[in-house]
Amino acid sequence: SLKMASDSPESLMTLCTDYCLRNLEGTLCYLLDNETLRLHPDIFLPSEICDKLVNEYVELVKTDSIFEPHESFFTLFSDPRSTRLARVHLREHIVQDQDLEAIRKQDLIELYLTNCEKLTAKSLQTLVSFSHTLISLSLFGCCNIFYEEENPGGCEDDCLVNPTRQVLVKDFTFEGFRRLRFLNLGRLIEGVNVETLLRPLASLAALDLSGIQLNDVGFLTQWKDSLVSLVLYNMDLSEEHIQVITQLRKLRHLDISRDHLSSYYKFKLTRRVLNLFVENLVNLTSLDISGHTMLENCTIPSMEEKMGQTSIEPAKSSIAPFRGLKRPLQFLGLFETSLCRLTHIPAYKVSGDKNEEQVLNAIEAYTEHRPEITSRAINLLFDIARIERCSQLLRALQLVITALKCHKDDKNIQVTGSAALFYLTNSEYRMEQSVKLRRQVIQVVLNGMESYQEVTVQRNCCLTLCNFSIPEELEFQYRRVNELLLNILNQSRQDESIQRIAVHLCNALVCQVDNDHKEAVGKMGFVMTMLKLIQKKLADKTCDQVMEFSWSALWNITDETPDNCEMFLNYSGMKLFLECLKEFPEKQELHRNMLGLLGNVAEVKELRPQLMTSQFISVFSNLLESKADGIEVSYNACGVLSHIMFDGPEAWGICEPHREEVVKRMWAAIQSWDINSRRNINYRSFEPILRLLPQGISPVSQHWATWALYNLVSVYPDKYCPLLIKEGGIPLLKDMIKMASARQETKEMAR
Repeated sequence: SLKMASDSPESLMTLCTDYCLRNLEGTLCYLLDNETLRLHPDIFLPSEICDKLVNEYVELVKTDSIFEPHESFFTLFSDPRSTRLARVHLREHIVQDQDLEAIRKQDLIELYLTNCEKLTAKSLQTLVSFSHTLISLSLFGCCNIFYEEENPGGCEDDCLVNPTRQVLVKDFTFEGFRRLRFLNLGRLIEGVNVETLLRPLASLAALDLSGIQLNDVGFLTQWKDSLVSLVLYNMDLSEEHIQVITQLRKLRHLDISRDHLSSYYKFKLTRRVLNLFVENLVNLTSLDISGHTMLENCTIPSMEEKMGQTSIEPAKSSIAPFRGLKRPLQFLGLFETSLCRLTHIPAYKVSGDKNEEQVLNAIEAYTEHRPEITSRAINLLFDIARIERCSQLLRALQLVITALKCHKDDKNIQVTGSAALFYLTNSEYRMEQSVKLRRQVIQVVLNGMESYQEVTVQRNCCLTLCNFSIPEELEFQYRRVNELLLNILNQSRQDESIQRIAVHLCNALVCQVDNDHKEAVGKMGFVMTMLKLIQKKLADKTCDQVMEFSWSALWNITDETPDNCEMFLNYSGMKLFLECLKEFPEKQELHRNMLGLLGNVAEVKELRPQLMTSQFISVFSNLLESKADGIEVSYNACGVLSHIMFDGPEAWGICEPHREEVVKRMWAAIQSWDINSRRNINYRSFEPILRLLPQGISPVSQHWATWALYNLVSVYPDKYCPLLIKEGGIPLLKDMIKMASARQETKEMAR
């Protein structure tokens, strides 16, 4: 019943369901008194649609953190005259007594309640309303459904301490459930008498008693003519159990597997027991004996083993008792047993730990109800993906995604699953993955980051995100990714490696994106977060990747985004700039990033007066002579000064240094640069440079702008010639050539 991750496009039905659930008010419903959802009176929906709405709703609440659950959602399905439900699958804390109560008039055929821990004995009474139609019922992991609250009679002191006591309901049975054929009572609470509970059921076809300890299962023989599937996972078995099982001759599926780590376990499987199964259960097509210890050797001596191609023919079986099978089994569970490593296993599908196929079969078989086993199987897949190459990549990815979605709150699965995803999404597998599948990976990775502050999960998730093209592939979750990364970077105690990856991702996310994205991220506190990181690194006197990436991220996020430039100044960014310059005089990469950022600040006219201090202007002038990173630091310093000069002599509000002296140093710097320099910079627009052309106030600014354009279009013509034409640079250059105030060498270059 698990919804598998899929790679094919969504059906129109699924897209419509998703849209309606996300916009209930605008589609199927209206709000009564501003709070209760009500179905529009003219809406009539068949069970095919209602089932999908309910089941998708549960899926969305569980796996999509942005989706808001509705208090009154289940009441939409309270009247069978307008909405019909037949097959409903509910999970975990999403469902409460009143939700089930709301749909009690529906004629349900199938009701799966999985790990619904909030359901109490009130819901047992609601089940009775479905008794005349119900064919299939699962109460797996509903650990409180047999408890009711008892109010003590006379109010003693006890009332204050514990006003309601939990009492086990003893008198409920499946009396009247005439059509019930399939029943899952897995992980039923101790103290409930299973025999009494089930006795009224006339003809059970499938029964799951996972994790329940019963010393006497003799009562099962009352269904020996109807029972085709029996699951006794983690039940302590004995000789008596085996005697009963062998009488259930109609069985097609038998699961007596166990978690070998769970508890001490006396029972050992023998050759005789397997022989009994083969002889008596002649219809068997599926058998699971995972986790069992074999008491004696059930294998054929290797000399007698027929060599050659591995075979699933029972006659050649390496497991002796299975030579008696009439035909190969459809499924044989051998996970965490020694038998899975044998050569000839008479089954089409085997779960085990020998190879990728067996491991994937294990993940597929155990994900829904056995996370403790699944996490170990995913761990094996992780090793396969890391050391060898995965041959069934698509299936592996879909299974891991499904497990992560299904067990969002299971730490072991989140750790192993997120680690496996890192290896399954890396570049060598890239070609085999569709956009849809890669998006599903991103969704579960972000879910993991949201639910788990645990270091390993966070690191695995961040590393997996690095396997994607950023920002393009993360665009569809842009806000959410940024919020999560900033959240990681704002934590007081930080893991070095996570910090480094998170800053790298933040930097990549704000590189080459639209300005509205940058503004939105700025409002989330991006600038502040980066400055705090820089502040910490400064205090430790360390200039590492985190320091450099943080300045680079600030350079990217301030590009043509005045609001973010202003934030940088307001949060004492200039003070940090000067301190970093002083503390790390030799760090070229750092200087380039810092000056690139200040270039962005200087492009904003309203902010330039804040740069007009003797200290800042002296620093910029001295950096004109810098040879750091080729011409980049000198070029950016000159760019900052060019914008300041463009405001004219009257804006020069300082005595030292003199304006003319700085102008002279700017000319000298520009003349020292090699016009064919290859560049470490990326322009999305020439607008800030072009605005320096049509003016006579500052010929040196005009010259810097012309030099910049000339260098970029001659070294990178394919990229920058179209940009220059598109942004109207040609007429501006032509007009400038006619200007009297322009220097001769500037005109030459422009020409």
